[in-house]
Amino acid sequence: MASVEVALKEMMTGIEGALGAAVVDYTSGMALGTLGGGRDLDLTVAAAGNTDVIRAKVRTMEHLGLGAQIEDILITLDGQYHLIRLVTGRSGNGLFVYLVMDKARSNLAMARHQLKRIEEQLEV
Repeated sequence: MASVEVALKEMMTGIEGALGAAVVDYTSGMALGTLGGGRDLDLTVAAAGNTDVIRAKVRTMEHLGLGAQIEDILITLDGQYHLIRLVTGRSGNGLFVYLVMDKARSNLAMARHQLKRIEEQLEV
């Protein structure tokens, strides 16, 4: 099992093209930890904003009567991928991991695979 700090380090060093990473509580919108980012990528602001994305999608799925679980959400920008993955372990209820990658330097399929592995090992 990996702590928040270990998971963040794995996301930043183990996923090619990673620019920033966070573990977020989507019930409150607060980041439990962040790594990377910078002047042009405020991970605290992004954590709060992506909380709204998760809440809206969960609400929409409820209205549609869908019983499926969200695996991940991808937002594609001109030069970046923003990948949001809900934490599925029993200690992760209400949490998601958030990864921002440089589109030109990343492999999206590999990043999704690696993020799934990191999320499954996360212990909060």
